[in-house]
Parts: sequence; C-alpha cells; structure tokens
Amino acid sequence: MKILICDDHKIVRDGLRRILQQQQETTFISEAANGDEAISLLKTELFDIVLLDITLPGRSGLEVLQSVKQKWPSTNVLMLSMHPQEQYAIRALKLGASGYLTKDAASEELLEAVQKVAKGGKYISHSLAENLALHVGSDEYQQKHDILSVREFEILIKLANGKSLQEIGNELFISIKTVSTYRSRIMEKMELSKNTDLTKYCIENKLI
Repeated sequence: MKILICDDHKIVRDGLRRILQQQQETTFISEAANGDEAISLLKTELFDIVLLDITLPGRSGLEVLQSVKQKWPSTNVLMLSMHPQEQYAIRALKLGASGYLTKDAASEELLEAVQKVAKGGKYISHSLAENLALHVGSDEYQQKHDILSVREFEILIKLANGKSLQEIGNELFISIKTVSTYRSRIMEKMELSKNTDLTKYCIENKLI
C-alpha cells in the first residue's frame, strides 16, 4: 500500500508514519509539508491513499482536496483534522473525501480508517453517520454557510474566531484587499451585516 501524508508539522508526520508502519500492507510512505508539495508528488506517483490535513499553510486542505479530486478523481483521500467534525466533515465529504478523522482518534481507529479508505470505502465516525442519516436529502438542513466556496468558508471561520484581515491575509498569503473582498461576499451571501452577527451565527451552528 502506497500512502502520502500531507501535514505541515513534521512531528505529526513522524507519528503517523510510525503508526502506519505497524500494518504489513504498508509498502511505501511519502510526505508533503503543504498542498503544493502533495500535488507535485501526485503528479509523479500513484498512491492508494492520501492522508490530508485540513489546516495547511497557503492553500487549505479543503482547497487541496478539491484540486486532487478534480485532477485525480479516483484518488482516495482521508482528511485529518484538529477541528471537531461538525466544522468541516460534511463539507469535506461533499468535496469528495473518502473519510474524516480527528487527530485525537486512537491509533487503532486510524489504521481501521486507512484500511477501509484504501480499499475504496468510506470512513466516518458513528456520531457523524447519525448526523448524516438525520439530515440527508433534507432541504431544511441547507444552511447559509453551505453556499460558500471553500475559500469563503475558510475565511468565515477565521473571521468568526476574531482574526483581523491582516492576520488572515498573512496566513493565506493573500492581500488585505482580497480578504476584504471575500468578507464582503460572505456577508452578502449569508445576509449578515457585521462581524458580530457572523460570529453569533458560527457559534449557533457549532462552526467554532
């Protein structure tokens, strides 16, 4: 089994490597510290599964996921995140991820998820499965933030967490003007008028 680990923290990559090497099926593990490195490796190597962190410098994991599924639609991607599943899991699955796992999961669960996803299956937690079952196909579950693009959603979360336009620009390597434009689009699409409304919405919908 060939696996690509994409995470910007070497200590996390090392930990994942040690866990994955416990299974006999693992034959090759490659690493990427950001989305661009991951895309470059995917251009030269076929992987059975990509372990992709949500939070990456520059392009977010969701943006990288979107690119991967557009260029290599058959690639199996398991999202890893420090964020609660309510915040990103459903969006990641809609973008084509084969599974979503929080970083506080036990090593046994990680190995189980990797095995399942590498074979073309889907892996989600029991609680997320219940959430999806309750709301699948329900128009009532379509929330305002569902209409946002991947980048808009990412900036929504950062704004709701109290980050300034400058801080967001620095983290995403874009100008303050660009961040401001995204903010205006978010406010217009979600029919909100100020940041406090935005933060309140995110709290009420368990996005932060």
